[in-house]
Amino acid sequence: MSVENPEPSRREDLRYPIGKFSWPETVGESERKSMLEDLSSAPGLFRAGVKGLSKEQLDTPYRSGGWTVKQVVHHVPDSHFNAYARFKLALTEDEPTIKPYDQAKWAELPDSKTVPIEVSLSLLDAIHERWLALLRSMSPSDFKRGFRHPEYEEKLFRLEQILAFYAWRGKHHTAHIASLRERMGWK
Repeated sequence: MSVENPEPSRREDLRYPIGKFSWPETVGESERKSMLEDLSSAPGLFRAGVKGLSKEQLDTPYRSGGWTVKQVVHHVPDSHFNAYARFKLALTEDEPTIKPYDQAKWAELPDSKTVPIEVSLSLLDAIHERWLALLRSMSPSDFKRGFRHPEYEEKLFRLEQILAFYAWRGKHHTAHIASLRERMGWK
């Protein structure tokens, strides 16, 4: 049984609580450092975001027709693990074409609905420890390397752009949980 979400009091798109992502053409060194800090803080923000939530609250969708809080928490390490692997591919191969995955179908698999969230929070900690070690060891030219995405007509995505996306994405998903908590009055 889940708790119903009240409709937002003002016109807002609950899918994008911090706004839509805009792909940067380039990323400077100071921007990259800021993005690394954003990525570094993501596991702690997720832990804080779900702290004290009941089973019923975790099973509440963050918006009508959206994933539950639990599914969001399980989705993030799935997504970040794929991103980490894609970084490694781009660093070891010449513009590899990555394998996409259906995030919506992954979120519907039994593990995303039944496994305790602590498992995914711990997984997120571990992925970020490895991923950040890799990211912090990369040279500016490494961030210019990239991979091709078959769902985007084989467009080349540079690693600096992907870093920007995942720095945004961590804040994006924590905002899903924070905005739900605020709308529901959950302390």
